[in-house]
Amino acid sequence: MPETTDTATAGLAFESKTYTKKSTLPCKDVCTSVTIDIAEAGGAGVASDSINKSVFNVVRSIVHFGEQPANAKTYQEVMDSFVGAYDELKKKFPDDAMAWEAKVKSTVDYRSDNILNVKINHYTFTGGAHGYGGERSLIFNPETGKRLTRNDIFKDIKAFTAFAETKFRQKYKIPAGKSINSTGLMFVEDRYKLPDEIFFRENGILLFYNTLEVANNAEGSKDVLIPYAEAKPFLKIQP
Repeated sequence: MPETTDTATAGLAFESKTYTKKSTLPCKDVCTSVTIDIAEAGGAGVASDSINKSVFNVVRSIVHFGEQPANAKTYQEVMDSFVGAYDELKKKFPDDAMAWEAKVKSTVDYRSDNILNVKINHYTFTGGAHGYGGERSLIFNPETGKRLTRNDIFKDIKAFTAFAETKFRQKYKIPAGKSINSTGLMFVEDRYKLPDEIFFRENGILLFYNTLEVANNAEGSKDVLIPYAEAKPFLKIQP
């Protein structure tokens, strides 16, 4: 059974649930394990169901081994699949299989009358030189539970992208007129693009590039915060 802790925000109630599983195979210092901490929505009918389903689908896409996520219906099944894949490998290669690890935590990162922003922090290791961690942003309408797209959020994505590029260049000291990759970044086709993850924060919109998205592993993540006063002309919804 998961451990639970109650918290609440206006309109939706959130219950913190923790799911864990470890491999039962013999291990030395470190054993294969999964920990999933979820801020689960409740008390709002369809909206809660929609939010929880979206969060679950993202977690399932993160905690898996192989080309495709497991066809799991619950967090327990997600963990069973991950640990089961390790156990199979360990039985085939008992001397070579290093312990795996998966950690996922979802939190309500920002909340207003118009926006609910859930952050998913994650780390997985399934062998190799190093694991991979990052952050995911899920933005919802808190009344309906509908996940908001960029077209729902921005009036003109092209115009906002151009503005964001100027802010990015300023922060990372990339001269105007020079290639966006001129200082060693790795934007695809040498063209600036918005990050995969955009967060609403108390003081502005955070454009967050996970490790390896636009820079090498050693440089880590990149980010740019655009204050709401500057972002407001581009927004369809009031933060």
